[in-house]
Amino acid sequence: MTTLNRRHLLQTSAAIAALGMPFVARAQAQQEVKIGIGFGIGFLPTFLLQELELVEKHAKAQGLNVKASYQRFSGSGAMQDAVLSGSVDFGVYGTAAMLIAWEKAKGTPQQIFGVAGVTTLPLVLVTNKPNVKKLADFDAKDRIAMPALVSPQMYALQIAAEKEFGAGQHDKLKPQVVALPHPEALNAVTGGSSEVTAYFSSAPFTQVALKNPKISRVMTTTDIYGGRSTFLAMGATKKVLDANPKLAGVMIAALSEAADIIVKDPKRATEIYLKVEPQKSMDNAAVEALLVELKDEFDTGVYGIKAVADFMGRIGQLKATPARWQDAYVPALHNRQGS
Repeated sequence: MTTLNRRHLLQTSAAIAALGMPFVARAQAQQEVKIGIGFGIGFLPTFLLQELELVEKHAKAQGLNVKASYQRFSGSGAMQDAVLSGSVDFGVYGTAAMLIAWEKAKGTPQQIFGVAGVTTLPLVLVTNKPNVKKLADFDAKDRIAMPALVSPQMYALQIAAEKEFGAGQHDKLKPQVVALPHPEALNAVTGGSSEVTAYFSSAPFTQVALKNPKISRVMTTTDIYGGRSTFLAMGATKKVLDANPKLAGVMIAALSEAADIIVKDPKRATEIYLKVEPQKSMDNAAVEALLVELKDEFDTGVYGIKAVADFMGRIGQLKATPARWQDAYVPALHNRQGS
């Protein structure tokens, strides 16, 4: 090889290396993914994501260098605001809130799409009145406690009222609803000395309430929806999903592994839950027994989406309901079970 050719080869190699350097640097840069989560055992899969770094694990498998951070919110409203403002990239909240955001910003980068189911934990309406077997058995003095006036419990009560009392009667019991945090609602209904005679509960408060011999079950969301229904799901804006095409699949895979751990290793899941949310009313054995009981309720599939959407359409909260549940969820989830 001539001196001239060697010089040309070295110059070309140096140029290629120089051009490649920015790409190498970018490939090595770590991306932060901000995830909004909440409080309660329904959020257990997200606690596992955080403690076991499952998002990082599945991102790495997709060739992504990701570090997940977690921020806790109380209520769907605060979570929704955080997702829309970009304070978090992914948020976990109820079906109705997600559907409202899906329609409100439809066709814009701020439109929210569901990414994966998180849990189908059933909500249970309990009462301290032995004669109450259905909604019509409550009288005007009875008060029904739930965590918020806009909540999955309220939608379930409204759908149940429509079924029992007829079209247009979905708000028949709404004036009797009072908003109380779960611990206060539990104390009120089990104490028996207040106007609160019923409580639309969720685990683990349901199990604590039903240990009291004076408390009985009226109905569950399984009864109301005719099967499983998604209590919590993860969502993100179109802007976030389009900018990070692989992240939806990463989240689905990470949440699937979290659900698998709850089923196969409830002891480990219990330890993580109690580390994140120490409990005075339940020890390790009680929480583990609860997770064994509810093991099939943690799933990335989504259920009851169309039923909630159709109801919201009937009462005017959605102008155009999704024709099928897949319309409101990312394509990566479409081959999973759903309704």
